[in-house]
Amino acid sequence: MRHLHFRDLPGLIPSRDVLVINTSRVIPARLHGKRDTGSPAELLLIREQPDGSWLAMGHPGGKLKPGRRVTFGDDSAVEILEVLGGGLRRVRFAGPLDARATLAKYGEVPLPPYIRRAPDQADSERYQTVYAAHDGSVAAPTAGLHFTQPLLDRIAARGIEWLTVTLHVGPGTFLPVKTDDPRQHPMHGEWGVVSAEAAARINRVRAGGGRVVAIGTTSLRLLESGAAETGEVQPFAGETRLFILPGYRFRAIDLLLTNFHLPRSTLLMLVAALAGLDRIKAAYAHAVAARYRFFSYGDACLIERSVGPTAFREVCAP
Repeated sequence: MRHLHFRDLPGLIPSRDVLVINTSRVIPARLHGKRDTGSPAELLLIREQPDGSWLAMGHPGGKLKPGRRVTFGDDSAVEILEVLGGGLRRVRFAGPLDARATLAKYGEVPLPPYIRRAPDQADSERYQTVYAAHDGSVAAPTAGLHFTQPLLDRIAARGIEWLTVTLHVGPGTFLPVKTDDPRQHPMHGEWGVVSAEAAARINRVRAGGGRVVAIGTTSLRLLESGAAETGEVQPFAGETRLFILPGYRFRAIDLLLTNFHLPRSTLLMLVAALAGLDRIKAAYAHAVAARYRFFSYGDACLIERSVGPTAFREVCAP
């Protein structure tokens, strides 16, 4: 274990390796409105469906039943169509404004709940990576928040290659595990794309002895979703529900850059699978002692994949 600054990252990556970044952009997905009774309600839009309806999470959940409406203004409302379980609902927009126009007029950046203030205009850019390009996430791929354009320029100057994929972050990334057995946790689907060009470049790098460095757990899960048993990355376009637990055999990546994660999170289970639970516990103990910051705007760590097996039972132990 080494304590470094993020500006030291270019010196840790040989030029034969490749960085994989997630270019998804956070949308103003949180909407505050009123129910038919006049009481407040909140919706978090997740993803549009092929029939034009949207998946959403709502509060108060018990009141948002099929047939009820939430109104955001004279020009926009949604009707609850279906309760799907796992906190999800299917909703349909009613009124002159469609979903995107409603978000543009009434939506807020969905800051994490531990930021106890209303979002302001600056958050629309501050809660984005500098390379965000494709609208669709309801939370930032936070490992990428550390990058600045000058740092990317330094990485390029050292001959380090990077390529882009897109995974739109949804509840599958950030919802806590509430089941005693993590294998019973319902993993929400997230939509992503690995282009044929990106897959081919990754395979060329690995064939030449280079390593794949996933920038964030979203990039990692997307690459692993498109990886064959042989480790070759295939083009991918669709929904992934991949839930990585100790015992998982990684195929597509060699290192992971990620922030520090909370207990009972799918993300902590993922890094335990990657590095081994004992290594992660030791690293997190160092981070706490050194007063590293956790959460979305916190510090990061670069984790190399463990070569030894990790047992599922470890992550379930008290």
